[in-house]
Amino acid sequence: MTIFQLLKYHLRRKTTKSYLKYLRKKGIEIGDNCIFRHPESTNIDVTRPTLVTIGNNVDFNRNFILLSHDYTTSVFLNLYGNFVNSSGTVRIGNNVYFGVNCTLLKGAIIGDNCIIGANSLVTGRIPNNSVAVGVPAKVICSIDEYYQKRKQKAIYEAVEYAQSIRTKLKREPNQYDFFEEFGLFVNKDNYNEQLHPFVKKQMGIHFDNWIKSHSSQFPDFNAFLVESNRPHNNITI
Repeated sequence: MTIFQLLKYHLRRKTTKSYLKYLRKKGIEIGDNCIFRHPESTNIDVTRPTLVTIGNNVDFNRNFILLSHDYTTSVFLNLYGNFVNSSGTVRIGNNVYFGVNCTLLKGAIIGDNCIIGANSLVTGRIPNNSVAVGVPAKVICSIDEYYQKRKQKAIYEAVEYAQSIRTKLKREPNQYDFFEEFGLFVNKDNYNEQLHPFVKKQMGIHFDNWIKSHSSQFPDFNAFLVESNRPHNNITI
């Protein structure tokens, strides 16, 4: 590979925008609002672009791999002296999130509103509204079930984080530490853009509807701090 080719390779993987442009130019169908968290470690097979379809609002994490073909025929060549092709469709629906180190092989079909857990290998069909993990990836629950579990665990995890700050940093937590836990204490009655600059960034296009209807578990951040100072079973920092 020449220096010029290396430069082109790096540039097309520098940002989400440049990588999307490259994939679409190659002929892969991709919807709107897709994100590549780390384009430089993403590898999407462009040898058969018409076999790959990606929907809207798909979030690709670090070390994502998608293969629409393989070269298993190398063994057949040496054993039988024959070349046998091997390829297949890969489809990703709308509103899908991939954890780190996920791989999709030919024949992988993922429905809408799905979460694929870290280190998963998808080889077949994952239905709509599913959470799937493993090698090969299997459905472990529905997206609704997982949503309810996450809401229940959110307060526990936020308290654990607050206690870890006190223990390890020797200071009282502040609300800027909780730029992802804001839903526990920010609501329409206490929201302030200067005081909570992280909220609009995290909520994106959903902010207006969220701030109108959201009811936080705690009336404000100080109330959350009081709760985080109480002893909680099974939390060890």
